[in-house]
Amino acid sequence: MSQQQQQQVVGDNNNNNGSRTDSNIPVSEVYWSLVERADKKFSKIRDLPYYERNRYDTYFYKVFKVYTQLWKFQQENRQKLIEAGLKRWEIGEIASRIAQLYYGQYMRTSDAGYLSESYIFYEAILSREYFKEGLFQDLNLANKQLRFFARFLMVCLVLNRREMVHQLVNQLKLLVDECRRTFQETDFKEWKLVVQEIIRFLKADSAFMNIRPLRYSLVLDPHPDSLLRVATRRNLRLRDAILTSYHHNEVKFSELTLDTFRMLQCLEWEPSGSFYQSNSIKYGQNGGPGPSRINYTHDITDPTLPPNSRKAVLYRPSITHLLAVLGMICEELPADGVLLIYLSASGRVGQTISSPVAGTSITTADNVVRNLYSDTASTSPFSSPSNCPNPSSRRCKGDCLYFGARGNGGLNSVYPTDLVPFTRRPLFIVIDSDVSEAFKVISGSEKGEPAAILLSPSCSTPLTAVESSRHQSGSLFTLFLTTPLQAFCLLIGLSGSDIEMDTYNKAEALLSSSLNDWGSALATSDTLDPVWAQILGDPFLRRLLVRFLFCRAVLTLFGPSFGKKECHPDCIPSLPASLQPTATASQTVILQMANIFGATKKFFFSEGTVLPEYKHSDVEMTSVS
Repeated sequence: MSQQQQQQVVGDNNNNNGSRTDSNIPVSEVYWSLVERADKKFSKIRDLPYYERNRYDTYFYKVFKVYTQLWKFQQENRQKLIEAGLKRWEIGEIASRIAQLYYGQYMRTSDAGYLSESYIFYEAILSREYFKEGLFQDLNLANKQLRFFARFLMVCLVLNRREMVHQLVNQLKLLVDECRRTFQETDFKEWKLVVQEIIRFLKADSAFMNIRPLRYSLVLDPHPDSLLRVATRRNLRLRDAILTSYHHNEVKFSELTLDTFRMLQCLEWEPSGSFYQSNSIKYGQNGGPGPSRINYTHDITDPTLPPNSRKAVLYRPSITHLLAVLGMICEELPADGVLLIYLSASGRVGQTISSPVAGTSITTADNVVRNLYSDTASTSPFSSPSNCPNPSSRRCKGDCLYFGARGNGGLNSVYPTDLVPFTRRPLFIVIDSDVSEAFKVISGSEKGEPAAILLSPSCSTPLTAVESSRHQSGSLFTLFLTTPLQAFCLLIGLSGSDIEMDTYNKAEALLSSSLNDWGSALATSDTLDPVWAQILGDPFLRRLLVRFLFCRAVLTLFGPSFGKKECHPDCIPSLPASLQPTATASQTVILQMANIFGATKKFFFSEGTVLPEYKHSDVEMTSVS
């Protein structure tokens, strides 16, 4: 690569002693000394717990400096090192470590620039084919290539490079099949499971789910400067978030579940225009020693946008670890900051200890592609809440969320009271669970700051149209908060192949306009609770709140859940009566949406609720008072 590209990719350290050698010390010895030093630091940063965030940030730059020295040294002495026995896969190993460092830093800071740089290094490894030479003669090298594919897949998923995702999945499948034929004495069952996992993930996170970006887009979403301001004594901003989910047999890839994957994107800025550019870029070699750089940093970093809020995505954490991270974030939260807590898990069902049967093999797959930057608790799965004879019965449910195998007492249980000590700081809590109602007790028990709480329906049994949505498409409630139009379509039994794009675009325009109107109505309401008023100026929290209103109105008026309060989401504090599901404004929007898709008979509306362009309607009406 050029000198300018080197500075962009690995930095330029003019005082880099690692690139100078004493004439009496062989170049190879200096190189292997740097490798050993870098390996030790890499292992150390990998083991740092998430709640030591400041320590991690400091150590990241130290580790990265060592790898900068190592990368430049092998570039400047490439021919001598090759003559001394350096293999191409060893160069690829350095590039892979740097890519892992970048991705790990993105996951801890949410700085999209790190994600972009990780992509650049992984793409260079792919285009240079660093691990290809001798691949089928060396089992260790084959595993390195497999792990590289899995890690690059993760980066491409989060970066939304779907063209590259599908290319990598095909290459991974072919490589696994070839390895099974070549290394017949080795069982590649774990890698077959990894392939199945990513295919299942992509089937759930289909092109239909990604018609529009999940991230906040200035092209499609209201510009923050255009949002109607609320007259309130303080305006808070989303500064941090904790995202975690645990469900039996949930859709996931490696340590990223489908629900946390969607929430992660929903809380970030979409780079202007980058979602819409063609992903079908051809990649080739330019003959240089480093990656052929496409300017993805320019695409994904928009200087006009504020930085993303930091997020901690925890994969099946121990409860002590979860609480430690909570404490650390609350300690560091700025005075104008809000912490969003997203917990998605099933509630306790009975007291029996489940046997880790279904899903145990996936645990093995987890071990293959485990993210190097998170602490993993027990991965033993537990039986589905459907094992309860009557899932909607209150006696079958407890008052906590389960984030691990049952039978360990409270070690894997999150109780509402666990969150109360952290209400000394402003919290925006989202509970997606069949026992969400239990978390209402937080209200009134706060230690200083009243919490804003969104609660999912506690029962989804009547929703036959999406009876298996948890396993196939993730949580319906989370889907409404992240991709509301797709959630509406799935609820009424439509998928991407059933919908004309003109119809979809018409519905999208109506929904966007309606949500903007609801946001303005909240901002001008005289009865809006101060807890909501103080967060309404934040575009991300505002968007979640108006999407919650849409979700609540839809599920309240939807036929199978009509009149069943346990099938409706709830919020604390309550929102203005003018935006209740039974209000004329709310019913009219849902009627218009249903009419676009020819699904008005799937909903119940009050008498007198008609489409704005008609005085009469053949829509079925009933009382919703």
